[in-house]
Amino acid sequence: MAQLKFETALTRLEETVKSLEDGELPLEEALKVFEEGIRLSKSCMKTLAEAEKKVEVLIEGKKGSKKPRSFSVKPAESEDEVLNG
Repeated sequence: MAQLKFETALTRLEETVKSLEDGELPLEEALKVFEEGIRLSKSCMKTLAEAEKKVEVLIEGKKGSKKPRSFSVKPAESEDEVLNG
């Protein structure tokens, strides 16, 4: 199976999970859908792992050494802080 775009694989995975959760599939078909879900999940995890490596490369120290650090979203600043620096 060729590498799917992440968004495509994730959408298909979500559809797969929904069809399994509905519980309307016969056992044999449910197993096939489950197997496809596992493949899609692995594809998504591979894509995310590759993206994580790229981000780590982009976050390098001043002397070229990698310094992985957690990504966190800072709380939104108030309008006054933004305008007044």
